[in-house]
Amino acid sequence: MLDKEVCCVITAKQAECSFGHIQSGEEVRHLQATGRKSKMVAKKSPSALAVNLLVMDNKGYRRGSFQSSTSDEDMVEVAGGTLDFSMADDVPPLDREMAEGFSSYNGGGMNGASKMMDFLEEPLPGVGTYEDFNTIDWVREKSRDRDRHREITNKSKESTWALIHSVSDAFSGWLLMLLIGLFAGAIAGVIDISAHWMTDLKEGVCLQGFWYNHEHCCWTSQETTFQDRDKCPEWMTWAQLLTGDQAGEALAYILNYFMYVLWALLFSLLAVLLVRGFAPYACGSGIPEIKTILSGFIIRGYLGKWTLLIKTVTLVLAVSSGLSLGKEGPLVHVACCCGNILCHLFTKYRKNEAKRREVLSAAAAAGVSVAFGAPIGGVLFSLEEVSYYFPLKTLWRSFFAALVAAFTLRSINPFGNSRLVLFYVEFHTPWHLIELVPFILLGIFGGLWGAFFIRSNIAWCRRRKTTKLGKYPVTEVIAVTAITAILAFPNEYTRMSTSELISELFNDCGLLDSSQLCDYINDVNSTKGDDLPDRAAGPGVHTAMWLLALALIFKAVITIFTFGMKVPSGLFIPSMAVGAIVGRLLGVGMEQLSYYHHDWGIFHSWCSPGADCITPGLYAMVGAAACLGGVTRMTVSLVVIMFELTGGLEYIVPLMAAAMTSKWVADAIGREGIYDAHIRLNGYPFLEAKEEFSHKTLAMDAMRPRHSDPALTVLTQDSMTVEDVEAIVNETTFSGYPVVVSRESKRLVGFVLRRDLIISIENARKKQDGIVSSSVIYFTDHSPPLPPSSPSTLKLRSILDLSPFTVTDQTPMEIVVDIFRKLGLRQCLVTHNGKLLGIITKKDVLKHIAQMANQDPDSILFN
Repeated sequence: MLDKEVCCVITAKQAECSFGHIQSGEEVRHLQATGRKSKMVAKKSPSALAVNLLVMDNKGYRRGSFQSSTSDEDMVEVAGGTLDFSMADDVPPLDREMAEGFSSYNGGGMNGASKMMDFLEEPLPGVGTYEDFNTIDWVREKSRDRDRHREITNKSKESTWALIHSVSDAFSGWLLMLLIGLFAGAIAGVIDISAHWMTDLKEGVCLQGFWYNHEHCCWTSQETTFQDRDKCPEWMTWAQLLTGDQAGEALAYILNYFMYVLWALLFSLLAVLLVRGFAPYACGSGIPEIKTILSGFIIRGYLGKWTLLIKTVTLVLAVSSGLSLGKEGPLVHVACCCGNILCHLFTKYRKNEAKRREVLSAAAAAGVSVAFGAPIGGVLFSLEEVSYYFPLKTLWRSFFAALVAAFTLRSINPFGNSRLVLFYVEFHTPWHLIELVPFILLGIFGGLWGAFFIRSNIAWCRRRKTTKLGKYPVTEVIAVTAITAILAFPNEYTRMSTSELISELFNDCGLLDSSQLCDYINDVNSTKGDDLPDRAAGPGVHTAMWLLALALIFKAVITIFTFGMKVPSGLFIPSMAVGAIVGRLLGVGMEQLSYYHHDWGIFHSWCSPGADCITPGLYAMVGAAACLGGVTRMTVSLVVIMFELTGGLEYIVPLMAAAMTSKWVADAIGREGIYDAHIRLNGYPFLEAKEEFSHKTLAMDAMRPRHSDPALTVLTQDSMTVEDVEAIVNETTFSGYPVVVSRESKRLVGFVLRRDLIISIENARKKQDGIVSSSVIYFTDHSPPLPPSSPSTLKLRSILDLSPFTVTDQTPMEIVVDIFRKLGLRQCLVTHNGKLLGIITKKDVLKHIAQMANQDPDSILFN
């Protein structure tokens, strides 16, 4: 019997080590050593068989493989004969052409040579795209972009036109950021102006022009006094308009009450009907879904044109209805919609999902920039809270987009005060070290309230999902609006918009302030310059404290039921309002304590009689930051947003102390912020990068199939017909299939996506003559010669991912979880001694994490 040869094509660097385990009876000789590759022939005993092993050059060699680098684990143990490949068909010859085909990572075959597809020269439309509710392949998308960029760079040296194209391609990212900033700023300006006008419409109308809000209406009046600057003959309440001045005070109050509730119900009804009828994705805050989309999940239509239009309109209606919600979170969603739509103007962003997510990260920064007038805080918010992949290039572009958005909003000047927000503070009174104690107490309250709110809101939202309540979204919105409007009108602090309430609470009382919160007993002799000393509280302050205490209870409770309804609803402003009320109450308490007991030890050294020691507005500001931090678990971005929002640069340390304290306290009760809790409630496949996986489990514990499951569904590289493949596709719902040499050997060849497979077969049936159900599908470079009577073969090597990520069954799960987190994988194949065992998908990882945390693994399903 003739000896059979074992031929290996290997790189020169690997030649000296790849056959270190060949036994002494073998004779090795070098046949050729040219260029980068050498061929070695090893002669073995007659029982051995011909095995051709291909080892790619370093540039493309099994990229993404997390197996050991030893030859017996990476490929096949030649000497030991661990795997018995008894079929000659398992080892087709590999020529030089095929070896070179391996050398570049082709991202699922998109960059493979067109000769591999007989029926179409160009790449198929639709191949390489993703189904709805699927996860993108980050590695493939980044590889595509590198190949595209490499091609443009190479062509730029050939002609002037190609050079101009290269420059325009490089500049397109900045142009896109400019457009996003302009659109986000303009839309935010329209929303601010419209919401302000419609909020005032509930109380009355301007006779000069119905499009003026209350403040603008009285600006031009010649009969306005300073004390009653919010009253002017041009502005008429609904009672005055309907009855003239004939109605008594009681009737006027009832009429105004009735019209307030009626307008609130009308606005909320319009909002929920528009959301339900035209854009169901326009409801809620949008930030949990934005986080999930940025992590690689696809929700088609969530960032579309209809969603943008309906969200913009209904956000104005929802805010104007007086519901306990804000517009800041939804503005992030609106800005991301702008980013997604504008991406379609540029090919490199339209056709690449990973590049598009870089744009969406920058758009989120622009959204926070216009929501709070905080460009730097917006960039940090995008980095800290929503983004999954945030390279340095995206940081610069986010900063530019946030800058343009803030500049655009400033140009529109929606509030008429040359500020980007309604509540900008003007005081700069220094704070004292002893005040850190009440600031930390506010932080503790913020953490406790944040944890309580998250648990209560998630419990209510879960009840909405699992009971009949979820089937009646319109009824729920109308009921909550009616309760809110009826309870809010009698209290002036709940009747006004939440932004105006926060502005009132942040305000430091001056001599000219006429609100109840500033009704202090003035001592004219003690006033020095512009600084007012601490003064005794008058009856107006006492009344305001009671009203604020009632407003606190009302806001804290009603927000639990409002957030998550089928209207656009943000959480930033209601959370800040709760904290600002508590802060103002504590600030006034500290102020009165220092006024009446300035001789106490804690005040004696720094608070002399007649001095301005305590600033209640600062306490409101710190309380707002504490509650917002307790709910969202933001830290760095929160502090930056707050000092940009208020202009209080001197108060960074109190804000930092409160934000960190609230996060520590809230984390001690529950680790999840409100957005992460809603992601888990909705079953989005989001792999949290902040949490560590500390359990000692292996890849085989998380992979499928389990011991009791049916065998893993695989395709073979050269023995299945079109009919066989179509049957597998129709009988299963998997997103992709491993391709093996044969079912007996289970030697892995690559991985093919279900969508690519379906599109390729459909196109082949239409465009390639002779493709029938009995045609054999080949995932190899060359098919063996067939009899003339046999049907045409279908070659699908170009859609095959030749370098799927693989791990061994003994790989610790903490490494597997890190791979999924840091590389954004869709799936990972599991092998044992080179033999395919199973597959781990992103959902398998999430289910395993839930199981280890004693949670229901089936809850990790998109709902």
